[in-house]
Amino acid sequence: MNVLLWHVHGSWTTSFVHGRHRYLVPVTPDRGPYGLGRARTYPWPDSAIEVTPEELADADVDVVVLQRPEELELAERWLRRRPGRDLPVIYVEHNTPKGDVPTSRHPMADRDDLLLTHVTHFNELFWDNGGTRTAVVEHGIVPPRVEWTGELDRLAVVTNEPIRRWRVTGTDLMPRFAEVAPLDVFGMGVTGLADRLGLPGHRLASHDDLPQDLMHTKVARRRAYLHLCRWTSLGLSLIEAMTIGMPVVALATTEAVDAVPPDAGVLSTRVDTLVEAARWLTEDRDAAYRLGARAREVTKERFGLDRFLADWDRILEEETCASR
Repeated sequence: MNVLLWHVHGSWTTSFVHGRHRYLVPVTPDRGPYGLGRARTYPWPDSAIEVTPEELADADVDVVVLQRPEELELAERWLRRRPGRDLPVIYVEHNTPKGDVPTSRHPMADRDDLLLTHVTHFNELFWDNGGTRTAVVEHGIVPPRVEWTGELDRLAVVTNEPIRRWRVTGTDLMPRFAEVAPLDVFGMGVTGLADRLGLPGHRLASHDDLPQDLMHTKVARRRAYLHLCRWTSLGLSLIEAMTIGMPVVALATTEAVDAVPPDAGVLSTRVDTLVEAARWLTEDRDAAYRLGARAREVTKERFGLDRFLADWDRILEEETCASR
């Protein structure tokens, strides 16, 4: 099939374009948010092809995959066809609801012209989807090329914009963990984090926007993976760390509760419990190895790329067949 989708979430899109289809990825001269084109820090196959808005008007498109509400109007304008009427549409929701969560109504609620697909069961449960048909396709990842070694008694954190997002990403909790082990924080917008938290550089080091393979290599040398997000969809970086073979210390919130079994890490809503778990794993490398080995075993089965792509093949086929 020819699948039109925008490059929004790098890790998720990397997995998605590893399927057996042809993926049309819009690109604009400024490579802005609606024309980012192919990834530059993730390895993408040749089947992911950059297309300009002008080229899309005559492009052969079988299905449109949307990830932001405004893409619906954009797709109609660029394709000169109406998604949902002239072309089947699948809307992928990556995020947890915001605002008044128990009553958060999804922007695509009560529509009969598309399939609303969530990346976690938690998201499907917490969004008010109205009468729109829904499905869940759990994450799948391209396996990292490295395995855990854990020779550094430090904790790895992967997060984006922790200064701006603050309590959402659990940034305010980091100093408590920095007391028991130095933190290495990877991701976008992490520069200056130690100064913002009032921590010395030897207790928290920032690694800003590294290429994915290099980040995985560095993360794999840290003793454990620290996941402090209070309110987020299940982060692909958490799954990647588990696939590498890292033990997890995480807040027992959102989908992490279901994704991390008790013998693969320590989850709790009590921060003191997590701080002591971080201390324990930093001091006991054998225990870290045991938990990490279980994490790797679980994620390879549940969040494997083959399962992810097979689920998406089924949905793409069902939606295009129904449209015809």
